[in-house]
Amino acid sequence: MPPLPASELTPAQEAVVEELMTVRGIAPRGPWVPLLRSPEVLTRARSMGDYLRYESVLPPRLSELVILLVAREWTQHYEWYAHRDIAIEAGLSTATVGAIAAGRYPDDLQEDEAVIYDFCIELMRTKEVSDANYARVLERFGEQGVIDAVGIVGYYTLLAMVMNTARTPLPGEAESELEPL
Repeated sequence: MPPLPASELTPAQEAVVEELMTVRGIAPRGPWVPLLRSPEVLTRARSMGDYLRYESVLPPRLSELVILLVAREWTQHYEWYAHRDIAIEAGLSTATVGAIAAGRYPDDLQEDEAVIYDFCIELMRTKEVSDANYARVLERFGEQGVIDAVGIVGYYTLLAMVMNTARTPLPGEAESELEPL
């Protein structure tokens, strides 16, 4: 789904583009390009993303860890490209990022990272969470942390599915770091 020409936008699409530029300071790119086909879905997804990305009880380092795990699980190239450097700037080690890209368990996870990693990987791969992993997240981050972690997985899974469906390309000359698992 290529970008829609500005001259062909409906009034609802124009309003959503204006809101995206006001709230996020960006023109439609990445997932926003295909989501623009459904302005209401874009608006509601962006609103959820605003909370999960910027206001979650999980610190940015852990939120970005979850985002990279989802991008890796879905082999979502744009999502990985958009968040890889953000995750490192937020405090994830380059070794952790590299291990996730390769589909391996990172050797250098901090304790809180391991708690989130185990919880999210189990949720994505088995579609449920064991009592042990649930208890670890609950103890560390509370019920809101459990729900925020699940919310980040769900939100970025939505974006990954949208971009994989739309075959969203990487920008410019960027090349993917992800091989199919």
